[in-house]
Amino acid sequence: MRTPKLKQVAPPPAFSEIAPVPLTEATMKQRLEKVLRQMRQTEFEALIFYADKEHGSNFEYLTGFFPRFEEALLVLHADGTAHYIMGNENLKMVKHARLKGELHHYPLFSLPNQPMDGPVDLTKILQACGITSQLKKLGLVGWKMFTAPQQTKNESALPMLDLPYFIVAAVQQAAATAGLSNGIHLLIGDGGARRCNTPNEIAHYEYGAQLASKGMYAALSRLEVGVSERQLGALLNQEGQLNNVVTIAATGQRFENANFYPTDKQVRIGDPVSLTVSYKGGLSSRTGFAVENVTQLPKAQVDYLEKMVYPYFTAVSAWLESAKIGITGGQLYQQVETVYPKAVYGWHLNPGHLTADEEWLASPVYEESTEKLQSGMLMQLDLIPSVAGYQGTSTEECLLLADEQLQSQLQKEYPHLWQRIQQRRNYLINELGIAIHVDLLPLSDLVAYLPPFLLAHDQVVVWQAQ
Repeated sequence: MRTPKLKQVAPPPAFSEIAPVPLTEATMKQRLEKVLRQMRQTEFEALIFYADKEHGSNFEYLTGFFPRFEEALLVLHADGTAHYIMGNENLKMVKHARLKGELHHYPLFSLPNQPMDGPVDLTKILQACGITSQLKKLGLVGWKMFTAPQQTKNESALPMLDLPYFIVAAVQQAAATAGLSNGIHLLIGDGGARRCNTPNEIAHYEYGAQLASKGMYAALSRLEVGVSERQLGALLNQEGQLNNVVTIAATGQRFENANFYPTDKQVRIGDPVSLTVSYKGGLSSRTGFAVENVTQLPKAQVDYLEKMVYPYFTAVSAWLESAKIGITGGQLYQQVETVYPKAVYGWHLNPGHLTADEEWLASPVYEESTEKLQSGMLMQLDLIPSVAGYQGTSTEECLLLADEQLQSQLQKEYPHLWQRIQQRRNYLINELGIAIHVDLLPLSDLVAYLPPFLLAHDQVVVWQAQ
């Protein structure tokens, strides 16, 4: 028998000097081979990958870069032939791309009022890239699978697509009668190329997952009365790396004047506080009160621990002790629902999802899901309660599912990474009392580290034996 309790504990393991791990040529070759194999199995003769600043990860998966503030297309044929259609400021990137291909300039992908010298007929450019009526099956790759039941049953002539209209129209004109489909499921759907990761990819993404937890711990340690949101935000953002979500450092009432970003507002006693930071590989998030003890809580929430925090910690522990290779996402969903009913605690998103270059890749965890959890999946522990009249709570972090073979590879190829994982697991087991499943490997330092009273820096929720 055990019960959750707020307790003073030792600091979590911290690793301050982890260098970024580049993706190897072998990894990039394997990525291409995975996508081409998916194309052969599904009889796609060509895929067209769309990219912009917010939706460039599928493009980057093969090329090693995304077009920042422009748009771009990658045309990939089933024989491996590749073509790049680029705006003005990304023409230079093609010579550095990890996937070699022919460059085509399309100035209309450039920013407003830049020089538009060059071909402006996208249809002709696409035809020069081999997108013609001779193709029998062609896929457009954006970023959405349109999984709502009313959309998956759509029987209209044109499939659901999330690319800009002018691109889709040009593709239709270039390919004429070619069968046109949404091809995103080849990348992120069940069995998709991007769902499982190699040791090199795991090491690459662990850098970002750990960096997020490093920034989070720095902000938590500095959080005190009088510190500003901007000061906390500066601690959350680390090492000049690109965030893949908006960094949150919010005290008091959030979203005033529709604002997302840290301001000069200062932390006051009793304030609700929300902190979030994310990089490629994982997100770290915490929510709580700027108090030292129960007596400083708002009067209407003096039962915050019993009402919100302890049930949430119970659900997080159940997730960590249940998630394993081979179970379905539906089974994991039901495990969370059993100990933490949605109807009571108000969570409505998936209790866990996949992560990669983007914070939310896709999720096998949903009600009645038959998708199985697999070795190599990067899982984001994500559970967001919402109970009227109460501040939320959170301890969102990144983990890896790994079988014996993958664990052995990591231990051999990345011994320092393996040592960090073991220290994190030991902390979870010995300090927090969570019997994390043997298949789960923490890739960030703060998994299940839950400090509800943010001015009591060394107090977190743990399991206490009865």
